[in-house]
Amino acid sequence: MAGHTHFDESTEEYLEAIYRLDREGPGVTTSGLAADLGVAPASVSGMLKKLASEGYLAYVARGEAKLTERGLSVAVRVMRRHRLAECFLTNILGMPWDEVNEEACRLEHAISARVEERLVAVLGDPKFCPHGLPIPAADLSEPERMDRKLADVDAGSRVRIVDVAEDVPEMLRFLDEIGIRPGAAVDIVSRAPLGGPVTLTGPSGRHAISLELARLISVELSETSLRSA
Repeated sequence: MAGHTHFDESTEEYLEAIYRLDREGPGVTTSGLAADLGVAPASVSGMLKKLASEGYLAYVARGEAKLTERGLSVAVRVMRRHRLAECFLTNILGMPWDEVNEEACRLEHAISARVEERLVAVLGDPKFCPHGLPIPAADLSEPERMDRKLADVDAGSRVRIVDVAEDVPEMLRFLDEIGIRPGAAVDIVSRAPLGGPVTLTGPSGRHAISLELARLISVELSETSLRSA
């Protein structure tokens, strides 16, 4: 495709958001899509019907939407190029990880198949973006989904950070300051009751983070814990 029209980009944005919310978020709803894309719910409903009529979605009237194979191929292409762009901006251009999501949102629509191929070669075929989120495979195979959040881990556990939400720059800057990045080992010291903070010990010492922030961080349990260490 030589270029993209405004409608093409809008279509890509919707399909990418549906893919992301379905696999990495709380699921796809009209209200969730509206919040994610910053548009009115009525606009979302109209767009979902249009995308369904064009064969991109299997759309259910109460707001649920599932990608068809045609829709999945577009969503994966856009998401793949978005996260490859993030890797390029971080690894090659040296941009901080709290700035690359916004820039990649612009680039994802302009990257051609040829440029995607070169990005894969230059970057060494990365499997994850700088935030630890999976780069979808070109063959449309499903990446492993990490459902465990830091907010749900019991005190006394040791975890490895898997990924963090990529679209909150202030959060990313804070996490970078305290060394909470994908791959970091963290001990959960305590969880305050009634929605209070989670206290943890990480690469830069002990810190308390809000429960809201802890819900945006995916982790996997380590074999050892504070109780057994």
